[in-house]
Amino acid sequence: MTAHRHTVLFVSSDTAARRAAIDVFGQDQDYRLISCEDEKTASAKLGDIDCHLILCDEEALANARKNFLVATRVRQPHIQRIVFGDGSDLSRAVKIARHCAAFVHLAKPLAEDQLGVMVKRALEMAELSRRHRVLSRELKLSMDDNLFDGHKEEPIKAPWSRFEKLIYVSPKMDALCASARQAAATELPILIQGETGTGKELLARAVHYNSSRRESPMHVQNCGGIADEALHSELFGHVCGAFSGAIADRLGLFRAADGGTVFLDEISEISPSFQISLLRFLQEGEVKPLGSDEVTTANVRIIAASNRPLDRLVGEGVFRKDLYYRLKGFELDIPPLRDRIDDIPALAAYFLERASEISGKRIVGISREALDKLSLYDFPGNVRELEMEVTRASALANNNSYILPKHFSDVIADIEPSKVEFAAFETDGRTLKEMTEAMERQVVRRALARFKWNQSKTADALGLSRVGIANKIKRYGLDKGDAL
Repeated sequence: MTAHRHTVLFVSSDTAARRAAIDVFGQDQDYRLISCEDEKTASAKLGDIDCHLILCDEEALANARKNFLVATRVRQPHIQRIVFGDGSDLSRAVKIARHCAAFVHLAKPLAEDQLGVMVKRALEMAELSRRHRVLSRELKLSMDDNLFDGHKEEPIKAPWSRFEKLIYVSPKMDALCASARQAAATELPILIQGETGTGKELLARAVHYNSSRRESPMHVQNCGGIADEALHSELFGHVCGAFSGAIADRLGLFRAADGGTVFLDEISEISPSFQISLLRFLQEGEVKPLGSDEVTTANVRIIAASNRPLDRLVGEGVFRKDLYYRLKGFELDIPPLRDRIDDIPALAAYFLERASEISGKRIVGISREALDKLSLYDFPGNVRELEMEVTRASALANNNSYILPKHFSDVIADIEPSKVEFAAFETDGRTLKEMTEAMERQVVRRALARFKWNQSKTADALGLSRVGIANKIKRYGLDKGDAL
């Protein structure tokens, strides 16, 4: 699927205005147009997509003084806003635009030429603003070598890549997101596997919004810790009186998401009997609500996720083999954060930027020592844990200052760079020799990352010879794509 440079969120129930927006952006490969009719839906979509500009009908705003555009102005100031509506009262139009910090207020009916020009100018202004922020930060970095990233001899560039809300720089995540974009262009079911906190739902939402189904809803159901009857009701629906407490008909997520996507989290937790129901739905698309003899169909794409390897559960006889192969039309495995530590600086910078936007506090950056602490920690909670640490640290740091090691929780602040922390390994049927080699590989990889692949420094830190570290690199198949 073609990668679009700009995402425009169109918010209006006006058919003529929507047609004008489609005519301007629909065939232009530089733009991706995502539309909705009200600000509640728009707010939800903003949480899922990497949006560059909001084109909003003033009639879609429930309150002129308190609406999602005003909230966006505070929480996501990098997103440009254009409002359109009745242009007969100029002073009123100017007041609305000023209150929402909109780039411009356009009068209905939307003129396609004017709309295209104004959107282009708004995005150009946003890019100038971004470059100004980067230049200001680079200037600060050149005057202060306490920050972890940026050197005055480096060119100014975007600090990370992104797939909607997924932030990364590592080759592993780059390859994963490339596969996810390919999967998005198909209609196949997708199985996402990864540890808790790695971002499985974020990846699922990114796939949905990069698919042909993006104009239709995406619904999420956690399958863990829920009885079969309740899960059947949530997904397939029920009729009034189907069970005690069923006082009204329920549509069910499959029919509610018709034309869209249903994300089933913790799919490994469903019972053997419910696995049969889900398998039949995947095969036939049939929906039979609880308590009803009527069978209907629903056209939805299933994206399933598990924090336990399904192939292992199949081998143990816990999960049906035929359902497993139905779900893994595309299989996407998200690596844990400890296996892509080169993503930690970019993620930390992103979370700090977002925390600063919300709090209004200006934190200059993260100190080198603080970043070293983060890079040495294993993050059992993965990206979610890193986000909490950075958010907490930004709250504790002083305004116009840096995040320091003391602002992190003790488990991170007390890490000594000279000491290697061994992660807790499950045996997974491995021998002691295999476990020891796995630990040694991790130690070498982390040391190489810390010393930026300077083999002499790495060898000294680990008490090895120059030949010894070279042999370890060759033995464990390490390369700079694993640790930078």
